[in-house]
Amino acid sequence: MIMNQAQQLADLEARFLRYVQIDTQSDENSPTAPSTAKQYDLLNLLATELVAMGAENAYVTDYGAVIATVPGTMGQENAPTVALFAHVDTAPAYSGTNVRPLVHRNYQGQPITLPDDPSQVLDPATISALAGKIGEDLITASGKTLLGADDKAGVAIIMALAKLLLADPTIPHAPLRVCFTPDEEIGRGVNRQLVADVVADVGYTLDGGTAGEVESETFSADKALVQIAGVAAHPGAAKGVLVNALHLAAKFVESLPQETRTPETTAGREGFIHLYELKGTAAFAELHFILRDFEMGGLEEHGGLIYEAASKIQAVEPRAKVTVSITPQYRNMRYWLDKDPRPVALARQAVEQLGLPIISNPIRGGTDGSRLTEMGLPTPNLFTGMQNIHGPQEWISLQDMQKSVQMCLNLLELWGQAIQE
Repeated sequence: MIMNQAQQLADLEARFLRYVQIDTQSDENSPTAPSTAKQYDLLNLLATELVAMGAENAYVTDYGAVIATVPGTMGQENAPTVALFAHVDTAPAYSGTNVRPLVHRNYQGQPITLPDDPSQVLDPATISALAGKIGEDLITASGKTLLGADDKAGVAIIMALAKLLLADPTIPHAPLRVCFTPDEEIGRGVNRQLVADVVADVGYTLDGGTAGEVESETFSADKALVQIAGVAAHPGAAKGVLVNALHLAAKFVESLPQETRTPETTAGREGFIHLYELKGTAAFAELHFILRDFEMGGLEEHGGLIYEAASKIQAVEPRAKVTVSITPQYRNMRYWLDKDPRPVALARQAVEQLGLPIISNPIRGGTDGSRLTEMGLPTPNLFTGMQNIHGPQEWISLQDMQKSVQMCLNLLELWGQAIQE
């Protein structure tokens, strides 16, 4: 059945509300892939729904991704194959259990108090984006959880898009691969086998925010682990013996920049060193850092400061053992997209066809697209409408989600016109 605009909007809303109520929080400390078994609750549901709507070859991989195919329309079977990606997991930083989504119909500019925690108020006086949403339908959580629009908005948009294409063969479009990944929030969403399994010419992540966003530049990212082994001793007989690893850890942190190079002191194109976890005992301590910069030179400088701080601590206290391990996470997608501008150019054209202003700011973070692009599949990031993500004041406009569906339709039609010889 071909759906009208109202039916499309209702389908999109129903999908989104259904998906956000499934707890899919990822866990950085888990060694499994996906990191939490509960992500399969949504992954398996999506695969089942894709089969039911008529998608081809829908399946769940052994590393927890869902892949399916929507063939191109007649005459466009040989056009470049486009892959659309969204991640099913939600951020570990705030609870995703027992999400209670609330729909605020025909928003009129008033503050929105979240009922399960009245201290949580979405106030247009402090959230400027709300001012542009008069008359739209906003969705929030109830105050004690995040909403999960990051990235179940992307999931719902892609699923609604697939249903439209499969229900209406008159819509011209390039071949489409649908792909949903786990563990994006902990930087493990792209398995090394994913690009080979998807088999696409170009990709896009639906993981952006404000309507009109076309993002083609991200941070480059490394992770640093500092381990400090002290010397244990009973505190009653510790003089001249004890080397307190926690004291050395505190000195380590203090030796790093405090007024610059931290998330709270940087913006725009400035990178940072972020200590996000410190744990241990007097005998042994671990410090976990993420290093971020748009340029590789800056990223190397951040790592150099970590090594320098470790050398200083080691020199001051030779009885301790200080080790540093820095591992790559992802790289700025710009390095590759600058060499092949067509994926970004067509995305911008798809947004322009909606009459939206294009927003192209560097992402102070990363997406699955960062890794996919580095692995050979050019994958810019596109808007979903999500706002205030990773916390209880997360919200989204249903109408922005619908614009994202239309943008994807435009994009697939544009790629369908790029027939491969």
